[in-house]
Amino acid sequence: MLLFLRAIIVVFAALLICLLGTVYSLIRFKNPSNVGVVARWFGRLHPLFGLKVEHRFPAGAENNGPCIYIGNHQNNYDMVTMAYMVMPRTVSVGKKSLALIPFFGLLYWASGNILLDRDNKSKAHSTMGELAKRINRDKLSIWMFPEGTRSRGRGLLPFKTGAFHAAIAAGVPIVPVCCSNLHHKIDLNRWDNGKVICEMLAPIDTSNYSRENVRELMNHCHAVMKQKIDQLDQELAQQHLG
Repeated sequence: MLLFLRAIIVVFAALLICLLGTVYSLIRFKNPSNVGVVARWFGRLHPLFGLKVEHRFPAGAENNGPCIYIGNHQNNYDMVTMAYMVMPRTVSVGKKSLALIPFFGLLYWASGNILLDRDNKSKAHSTMGELAKRINRDKLSIWMFPEGTRSRGRGLLPFKTGAFHAAIAAGVPIVPVCCSNLHHKIDLNRWDNGKVICEMLAPIDTSNYSRENVRELMNHCHAVMKQKIDQLDQELAQQHLG
């Protein structure tokens, strides 16, 4: 019964956000702050899933300036946990097929997100250069999931290089955003599904990296994020025992 009620409420709330967000985004067509506003609307839905979410931002996060945010991509529940972490003037990069999703697709496009043709690898590589130009021209930040797919309980997957090439080309820092483990923690038939912590880390300088050593930057960011995710999981485990 709880599952059924939740499903109805969540679908209604998501549709409402999509409709209102689309109208809002069409009025401010592709304004770079649209995405952050609508993302935070989705980020406030977490109580409907029986979740408590703690969002942690470092001091001065609002002054990061243009950068590339990278997050760990676990599953569809990222929309109600990590979405609240999206900062003003930040847009995401997604595959073109997202625009075809009913209701959500129009919102995703109108709010100003960037759509890539991921099936065309040569075009996607050149797009990273165009992405870097847009970051500097429009003073944008970009949100990316460098794993390229949902991890679904497999831990932090290996990263792809696109986000790091773009950061180096644009001369902007990388800002990791980490969320504690969500896999198999949400049961929609259960009132209380516990707590999740999402934490934004300090910017990682990219000025000492180039195309030749981009994988060093990628591996460094992967190690930093893995360590933080492990710390968050341990912290929650200790809180549960306490």
